Amino acid sequence: MLSRGRTDRRGTEIIGLLDVGTSKVTCLVAAIEPPAHGVPDAQRVRVLGVGYHRSRGLKSGVITDLDEAEAVIRVAIAQAERAAGVTLDEVLVAVSCGRLKSLNFAATVNVDSGAVEEGDIERLMAGGRSWAERDGRTLIHLNRIGFRLDGATATTDDPRGMAAQRISADIHVVAADEAPIRNLLMVIERCYLSARALVAAPYASALAATSEEERRLGVTCIDIGGGTATFSVFMEGHFIYTGAIPIGGHHITFDIARSLQTPLAEAERIKTLYGTMIVAQSDEHEAISYALAGDEEGCSGGTTKARLAAIIRPRVASMLAMVRERLDQSGIAPHTGERVVLTGGSSQLVGIGEFAADALSRPVRVARPQHVSGLPQRVSSPAFSTVAGLLAVAVAGGEEVTAFRGRELAAAGYLGRVGQWLRSGF
Repeated sequence: MLSRGRTDRRGTEIIGLLDVGTSKVTCLVAAIEPPAHGVPDAQRVRVLGVGYHRSRGLKSGVITDLDEAEAVIRVAIAQAERAAGVTLDEVLVAVSCGRLKSLNFAATVNVDSGAVEEGDIERLMAGGRSWAERDGRTLIHLNRIGFRLDGATATTDDPRGMAAQRISADIHVVAADEAPIRNLLMVIERCYLSARALVAAPYASALAATSEEERRLGVTCIDIGGGTATFSVFMEGHFIYTGAIPIGGHHITFDIARSLQTPLAEAERIKTLYGTMIVAQSDEHEAISYALAGDEEGCSGGTTKARLAAIIRPRVASMLAMVRERLDQSGIAPHTGERVVLTGGSSQLVGIGEFAADALSRPVRVARPQHVSGLPQRVSSPAFSTVAGLLAVAVAGGEEVTAFRGRELAAAGYLGRVGQWLRSGF
């Protein structure tokens, strides 16, 4: 078996990708070929192994039981490793927990030499990072939107070598509460892995579900997961905002179970097979039978597709209204572009695109991950957009994601405490 961190003679890198979601844990093992002139990034990637398992020990993306979460993560990783014939040492980890919050601000430093140097940009980024972490939250993502020289309104992507007395950077960061991130890293460490980097899950989902042209023109991507719905906004190719609300597909399942008095597993089956946002006259007569909760085996109830749609629609409408309210409150609504892209497992409800277009007053399309060589058909659905987006992050080599590497936080976490105990004991 090939260990992560080694490459073959051609320079191919083997990398692990992990998405710990509320509904499922997914692990991918991929091979990334070195850059070559004229070869698109998508053609440099091959998926070698996939593993996934239904989540346990998580609620709304937050780990609530370390032992159960560890067991599920171990199963998903083992499946992917066996399929790929490798042993992983570290993984890129998607993060959706910790109340993700975006901040947009400007940082400024003086240019001592009269011309912008690499050191000036490094001081600028260090200052921006320090400001973002001032309240004790954990920095997950940092990206530059543009530079300004001597207060000019015009921006530039690469100011090195240009004459200036002061340089400013418009910066976007994503921060999260520290405790949920530490718990996530602790579970990964208990699986004998380290986090190579933490990646904001909404950012990863958007990279998988949207096109480069959409991100340049302006797009909002909404990922409807099991326990949360996350959203991200891109403008002129830059990631400018993200957030999460505590409503997802599981809440739709609970609504169905409560209204129809059926077990959760049966409610999930009903949602998957018959869930629809479309109201048609014929649905009043299309019957659905299901098992009743708590009754003797063989007892069943009945409903119609029209009643099922009436159960589902208010929850989805509430979720979309919360997303719209968060975007309006952020102050970036004028910069979000016209198009909305839906992805995630619950985006597969019949008619949700048209329903969302009416609720958000924008064109909406439902997207699945872009094709990657070796990615099995069963994991090419919108439910796997986040882990597919981690591939795009890995191929980019962290050029956009410039926040800390996972080991910086891990050193102060579980393994750090073990090291401290050893030092004090000996």
